Amino acid sequence: MTRRVRMILTAATAVALSGVLAVPAPAAPAGGPSRHEATRQAVRAAVADGVPGVVARVQRGHGEWAATEGVGNLETGTPRATRDHYRIGSITKTFVATVVLQLEAEGELSLDDKVEKWLPGVVRGNGHDGREITLRQLLNHTSGVFSITEDREFRRKFFTADGFAQHRYDTVAPEDLVRAAMAYEPDFKPGESWKYSNTNYLLAGMVIEKVTGHPYGDEIRNRIINPLHLEGTSVPGTRTTLPRPSSRAYSRLGTTATDPTYDVTELNPSMAGASGEMISDSADLTHFYSALLRGRLLPPEQLEEMKTTVPTEKHEAYGLGLRSYELTCGRIVWGHGGDIHGSHTRALTTADGRHTLAFNFNGDWTKKNDAIVEAEFCGK
Repeated sequence: MTRRVRMILTAATAVALSGVLAVPAPAAPAGGPSRHEATRQAVRAAVADGVPGVVARVQRGHGEWAATEGVGNLETGTPRATRDHYRIGSITKTFVATVVLQLEAEGELSLDDKVEKWLPGVVRGNGHDGREITLRQLLNHTSGVFSITEDREFRRKFFTADGFAQHRYDTVAPEDLVRAAMAYEPDFKPGESWKYSNTNYLLAGMVIEKVTGHPYGDEIRNRIINPLHLEGTSVPGTRTTLPRPSSRAYSRLGTTATDPTYDVTELNPSMAGASGEMISDSADLTHFYSALLRGRLLPPEQLEEMKTTVPTEKHEAYGLGLRSYELTCGRIVWGHGGDIHGSHTRALTTADGRHTLAFNFNGDWTKKNDAIVEAEFCGK
């Protein structure tokens, strides 16, 4: 029997948001009591603009600061919590790329290996050819491989209200998603351009399994989560629920501001797999990106490889599972964003890993977060 998606009327959303707007969280100051006032105001503005709730955390040197705003549950008005777990979407890609680079450092593979070496016959069809695509091109999105999230049937199943209600608990194998992507022509020849493709990281996860003999999630746990003691971070596989504490996650599953709001908290994240299935919290994300950029996870040569970028758009560039952003004040920060049903996350750090920001919206219909980033790193 199809499980019904709970719809929350837009009017109810407005009432809940107007009831609980400011829920500051106590935390040790980082840089003085007013150092993050601009960031707090930007977080409040995001809620005022229609995001149900926001949780944000900053790690700067030995100091930490955290804040929440808005609600974690539109029905009860329960506020968000600083230790909320949430789905981190494509931030998963940084974890996957880190494991691939660790395997390179160990001599188990080379970034210049062709995909065909590890996944023979998998990337074939309609112009796709794994014999011409390197692992590096998967990780920096210069492969030209078609992104499965642009597939019409995938979008019907998982990004429309009726489709999501019917398929939200489906288990999807990465091999099946890759096979569906091969039904389309590549976007360009390998190395000729750049385009973000979730299929690239489904393939990277499959490569990790082929090289190690273990699921990519096991390698992430053993190589990153456990050594860094990331107790709020997990690779859920097919688990449909979020660990506690957590807020509800909301989506409009449509394209207009007047679409109804749905509770999409429970879903089978295998639809995203190695391209975006992971769960974490803001404390773990600040710790992870700080450790990564400070060289705790990769040798200098591999960290430099990760930070070798190709241009994507103005003021942004993409390395190996890691983006660089040039802010209006001229500062460069490194990190990634992540989007999945009902969740929008960003985690960013300075090049030395000493100043890190992570925040999450529990609504996926707005990406207006630059003000938070600018406020924290540029002080405005």
